[in-house]
Amino acid sequence: MTALLRLEKVDAFYGAAHILHGLSLHVNAGERVALIGRNGVGKTTVVNTILGLAAMRGGSIHLGDYALARPRAYIPAQHGIVVVPQARRIIANLTVEENLLLGAAVGRKGHWTVRGVYQLFPILQERAHTSGTALSGGQQQMLAVGRALMANPSLILLDEPSEGLAPVIVDQLGVIFDQVVAQGTALLLIEQNMTLVVRVAERFCAMAKGAVVAEGNVHQESLEELNHHIMV
Repeated sequence: MTALLRLEKVDAFYGAAHILHGLSLHVNAGERVALIGRNGVGKTTVVNTILGLAAMRGGSIHLGDYALARPRAYIPAQHGIVVVPQARRIIANLTVEENLLLGAAVGRKGHWTVRGVYQLFPILQERAHTSGTALSGGQQQMLAVGRALMANPSLILLDEPSEGLAPVIVDQLGVIFDQVVAQGTALLLIEQNMTLVVRVAERFCAMAKGAVVAEGNVHQESLEELNHHIMV
């Protein structure tokens, strides 16, 4: 099986700072994978390397069969891989619907349309003509996920989607992510909230010091064991 995303022995830098050290991981079609680890181990740098925001100076990245020799921010979406960034990056001078339509700019065809996103997130339809940054934090996270879906991706990378959100909103996101996977989209969930990890993911990769140091089946580990990976 060809992985949707495969990183092999990747070294990545911000300037002279060496962040990723021979990191390897993969996500196959339809998988739910969690990338876990404490703050500062390089989880977001994995995303930034794929987008070309961190410099890859060793190893390889493949998007399906495509070798990503010179990462650039626009390339992954062309190959069906989109990012829901940690800061959400809602465009302030655009309405909710205009923010959603930005996600369709890549031109990939598939299940997800504005109507489909509104069915998944009714609150976005209610606020369609409101500025995207006027939404609550949870609603902005829904908008960021909806915008990603508009690209009709085969894989979504979710960078700390629960950050700053109330537990009830995190629970709602878990239900939504299940629905997204049911439509055939794979997930790479970068997360420290182990309750959400257990709710959403099937496989985990644990990072420490810029590399994956453990992996396994989420449901064969106790919550205590999973939490240990974000404390070491």
